[in-house]
Amino acid sequence: MTRAFLTTDRSTAWTLVERVPLEFPTYHPQGFALVGELIFMTSVEVLEAPEKYPEPVDGYDRTPGTGIGHLLAIDRQGRLIEDIRLGEGTAYHPGGLDFDGQDLWVPAAEYRPDSRAIVYTVDPTTYEVSERFRVNDHVGGVVRDRTTGQVHGVSWGSRTLYSWTPTGRQLSKLANESHFLDYQDCSYAAHGKQLCGGVTTLPGPDNTSYDLGGLALLDLRTNRILHEIPFPYFSPTTNHNATRNPVALETTPTKLRLYTAPDDGQAPSGTELQIYETPLR
Repeated sequence: MTRAFLTTDRSTAWTLVERVPLEFPTYHPQGFALVGELIFMTSVEVLEAPEKYPEPVDGYDRTPGTGIGHLLAIDRQGRLIEDIRLGEGTAYHPGGLDFDGQDLWVPAAEYRPDSRAIVYTVDPTTYEVSERFRVNDHVGGVVRDRTTGQVHGVSWGSRTLYSWTPTGRQLSKLANESHFLDYQDCSYAAHGKQLCGGVTTLPGPDNTSYDLGGLALLDLRTNRILHEIPFPYFSPTTNHNATRNPVALETTPTKLRLYTAPDDGQAPSGTELQIYETPLR
């Protein structure tokens, strides 16, 4: 997959080949992990939205709100197989997740920056949830490096890049030198690399806004970007860029395939799996 992604560029043509409706509550999708014939999707159900404070309170810029964290096991036809609850108290926002060949690694954080998070593993067969460690920051996504065993994570807006041991001892904390994308979801991509998708919302004319979406390949050892491309494709039902939230890449014998789910359950047509393909070169 890494080699296939390196052949893409800003002129690569992607085709939306399939739209699979998810006809169950999907809330606000966050991340994907592909495990055999199942797709695991994290999503946050917001019961009471966080509200901005007029001035910071105890170092926070907003209230925590209330909600429920979900890890949804879905088959490739879009049917719900299992709804796994994640989180604790105000840490109800699950983020980008990764499958390391044995377990799913998933964070659940408070829905505000500079807060706290719990990193879990989930058995993809039994759905058993195990707490691994806690972090004094909002962790929006994690990836397990299969070459070192280390766990890598991103903060709110991916402005800080972390690495930890599997038991949570912090190994590094670095500012993200790239300001092109806020990474929303990352997955391990072999040989010590991760593939990330995300967006940056930019102001447009006449009080409009524009979601600049893209994909990036990073070296987990150095956090250096090895390859990145814009992704100028949008949901057919909303103005959301396709890489707004969950993304997952896989290869077939002839295609590079991208799974996306840019729309929330509250959208007019609900959430769809929107699947793009481009021929392998």
